[in-house]
Amino acid sequence: MSKRLIPDTLLLEERAAYALNAMVGMADEDFDGIPFFSANLNHKPAYMKHGDWDFGSSHGRMVDAMILARLMSGSAYGKEVEERYRANLLSFFKEDGMCYRGENPVKKNWEPNANLIDQRAALLALTTWYMTTGDQKAKEAADRHVAALKRIAIKDTDIWYYPASEYKETGWPSMNGVQLRLAPDPASFCGRLVMPLHKYYELTGNMDAYELCQFFSHLIIHRSGVYNEDGSFNSALAYRSGHFHTRLGTLDAIARFGYHNRDASMINWVKKSYDWALTWCTAFGWTPGDMHEQAYEHETCSLVDLISTGITLAKSGYAQYWGIVERFLRNHLAESQLLDLSWVEESDDKSNDVRGLTSYYKVAQRTRGSFAGYSAPNDFICDHVHGRGHTSDLQICCLGSGTRGLFMGWSNTVTEQNGTVSVNFLLSRGSRWLDISSYLPYEGKVDLDIRCDITKLQVRIPEWAGYTKIRFTRKIGEETLEGTGKEPSRWTGTSFLQLGAAREGEKITITFPLSTRTTIETAVGEQFETAWRGDDVVDIAPRGKYKPLYSGRPNQDLTPMREGEYHRPHEECEW
Repeated sequence: MSKRLIPDTLLLEERAAYALNAMVGMADEDFDGIPFFSANLNHKPAYMKHGDWDFGSSHGRMVDAMILARLMSGSAYGKEVEERYRANLLSFFKEDGMCYRGENPVKKNWEPNANLIDQRAALLALTTWYMTTGDQKAKEAADRHVAALKRIAIKDTDIWYYPASEYKETGWPSMNGVQLRLAPDPASFCGRLVMPLHKYYELTGNMDAYELCQFFSHLIIHRSGVYNEDGSFNSALAYRSGHFHTRLGTLDAIARFGYHNRDASMINWVKKSYDWALTWCTAFGWTPGDMHEQAYEHETCSLVDLISTGITLAKSGYAQYWGIVERFLRNHLAESQLLDLSWVEESDDKSNDVRGLTSYYKVAQRTRGSFAGYSAPNDFICDHVHGRGHTSDLQICCLGSGTRGLFMGWSNTVTEQNGTVSVNFLLSRGSRWLDISSYLPYEGKVDLDIRCDITKLQVRIPEWAGYTKIRFTRKIGEETLEGTGKEPSRWTGTSFLQLGAAREGEKITITFPLSTRTTIETAVGEQFETAWRGDDVVDIAPRGKYKPLYSGRPNQDLTPMREGEYHRPHEECEW
């Protein structure tokens, strides 16, 4: 592949290739290829640990994320590990169609059961697997799985629900739970399931999946009590203290279902709660873990839910969320990915490993590219005086979610609908329509290299750039056209600069002033002085103690360049 000079700025497809390293490295070759769930990087030496999430949840997230990472990057690295993950995943399904947890040789209290949280990741993986390969094994397993999820649901007149967090081959543990209609934490066990169920329905037309989406959504919105009337999260202990990942994941799921059905009331219900959630988050994307015990423990999973929900709201006509999501992508998602491990002490042998439990072997090398399991706003390691103190630094669920977050940003950077091509995020990437080269955060400048004729082209301009000083040049052959953002016809009441038709071979350069500012961000009562260049945080005070975040970030006016080329997947894979 020929290379050219491109800006040395954030490239999401490159980050996906780093994530593949961790998804391969965290597989435990001494324990059937089952991935470790968590890691303690602050321990000397660092170690990885298995957990009871190792089965459907971890394998589902890894299969889904590895497929997405390959679409973005074109990398074939670790295909044999991915095949092992797929085989393991299929082996967890039993005759009843449910995905079960296995036993562990060390932790004898790991009771085999079909945990309802695991089912979401398992179905998501099967859906992504079938979507990209057409493999009938994946579809057959998914069809049986969806049928099982419908069969075991307790069905009232207007809602369906699950009365316990685990299902067994003998059925629900207690019929009393069914009769009392307990429905523990519906967001965790029903709400988040709507996302893969709806995707599977879109892909295959499976009506069982659609019915589950209907009744679970009605449960969440009208009967569950998970969300209060004003959109806030119910913080009662029975609702996991307002656990952000499961609440935001449910909003993501229902937003997608509402968007598909063009249901404005459902979208507005999501928006009300999403806007409330934003008041608990920082502008750069740190989220609480919950509203009480885990309040100080940010999960990358929660951030990716914020990203995905914001994208669906933006697609629904609320264009202001494009800018909010771009800040999340540029900052806490990118900063939460572990690339520098010089501070981590690792062991070169397995002498202290315990099969099925822990490994100290080359942990730093094996986890490079993973995402923070729990982090502070200014530190990769969360060791807060409140809450639970230091727990773990990596969780494999966050590795899977973080990679999906990269994909959501990458696949929505440039989109096409009814002949209109929209550049939604000012991030570098290639596509079949155009290549975007972003000079942010060094300069307020974006180059667009047009690869085919476009009927209508529009580019989102950050709100801090205004419009009076926006300039653009359009060059094709010997012809050059210049324009400004002052022209009223260039705007349609949104933040998108209207450029009209574009021709193959044309090069468009857009420039605007770069905003530098300082804000005070609040995270569960603590304040952080945050310095910005455009949408990028370049410094934060106070600095973190263990692995400071946002230190040493770009803070210069000249964009560094490098040789490179953007990966463009085959047309049929651009979702």
